[in-house]
Amino acid sequence: MKKQKKDRDANSKGTMLLLRVQLIEYHDKYMMLGDIPSYAYENFMEMYDAYHALGGNGMITKMMHEIEELHLKKKGERTWNRLSTM
Repeated sequence: MKKQKKDRDANSKGTMLLLRVQLIEYHDKYMMLGDIPSYAYENFMEMYDAYHALGGNGMITKMMHEIEELHLKKKGERTWNRLSTM
């Protein structure tokens, strides 16, 4: 029984860490672009919910709030990269 719990805990922690990596990648990409497609927004929020349910929080919660502030890009709308104007 102890081994099973230890295995479950390790799987949960590994899943949480993989989610964190993906959430950070989404955050960095779409913050740089300045907007986010609706499918990516939905994916980010679902990953965040799973991450939070596994016990993750902290900086990812701050990133989630920043993602919520981004312009939600509609299908076919052009992305304007702020870096190209610098």
